[in-house]
Amino acid sequence: MDRIQSFAEDNAEILKQEFGAGRLSRRDLLAGLGALGLAAVAPGAARAQARPEVVVVNFGGEAVPAFREAFQAPYVASGGRMVIDGSGPSNGKIKTMVQARNVTWDIADSGVAGTGELGPAGLLEEIDYSIVDKSKVDNEFAYKYGVANYMFSTVMAWDSKKISGKPTLADFFDVKKYPGRRMLRRSNQGMLEIALLADGVAPDKLYPLDMNRAFKKLDTIKQHCLYWNSGAESQSLLRDGECVMGLLWNTRANLLKRDSNSRIDFTYNQGLLQPGLWVVPKGNPAGKEAFRAIAAMQAPEGQVKLLASMGNGPANPAASALVPAELKAVNPSDPANVAVQAKIDADWYEKFGAAGLQRFLDNISA
Repeated sequence: MDRIQSFAEDNAEILKQEFGAGRLSRRDLLAGLGALGLAAVAPGAARAQARPEVVVVNFGGEAVPAFREAFQAPYVASGGRMVIDGSGPSNGKIKTMVQARNVTWDIADSGVAGTGELGPAGLLEEIDYSIVDKSKVDNEFAYKYGVANYMFSTVMAWDSKKISGKPTLADFFDVKKYPGRRMLRRSNQGMLEIALLADGVAPDKLYPLDMNRAFKKLDTIKQHCLYWNSGAESQSLLRDGECVMGLLWNTRANLLKRDSNSRIDFTYNQGLLQPGLWVVPKGNPAGKEAFRAIAAMQAPEGQVKLLASMGNGPANPAASALVPAELKAVNPSDPANVAVQAKIDADWYEKFGAAGLQRFLDNISA
């Protein structure tokens, strides 16, 4: 089985794809990378030698050389020094670094699975909220070991040539009403929640997840399901007609809608809102400077640029007033879209996420 791709990895892939296709300018590419924390040293910043250099690790791929040339992140503009390691901050790599006491990263782009596995094991620094401003993030996504840097959603999409009207989650599980294959991610995150929402559980009553009930619901369509490991796979399964409905990230759903001239449509209704998270490996070389860098990257302007280039929602509520009218409908963290979604519970994933994932994988392979 192929490795399951993270949302952060898919971000880098979309940036590369959009830039290569000419749909994203170099300036917007750099702005999007900046909002993801992929910064380079700005001209004149070398004078600030007294401040430690901050190393941010992300899934940069081939986009890394582009943003090294010029970058406008608030942290760098203020005189900080930041460089990028684009090799990918997997949980395993962070664990190995910390345990070997050879940490070279200061900030990593992670998520709920990262904080849930690494934080309780003593592999992450606690977020210093005397430096990082909690008022610049939804309090529900300001965790002990991680703080939101952007928002994304797991949503339902469908082929409008095969599905009439605007289907509901109940329709997703009704293969008699709408025959055809369904598409799910090869991971429990988002899939269990949406199964429970479809089964009538209220968004504010999701947690703790009733896994028995969720798997019972998923089993009703199991023989009709295909599973994706990467964002690109989720896009192709719907685009090429292998599935008539699917659960995928809003970024990929938005690209599908655009590229198919709305043949593929999607909705935030009964979706799951999730945060990308900045985490700081235990014993990071730059120390507290990592938190000053995170604080600078809370500026709403860069987060809005990320929304424009990739579809990731701003984590800073103040960004809402800066979002252009034409982007509000696709913004997962727009107040209107937040109102119709459930929100992920990191505490549940810290306690039960690993067991839930194993049970999910065992279930779909049985």
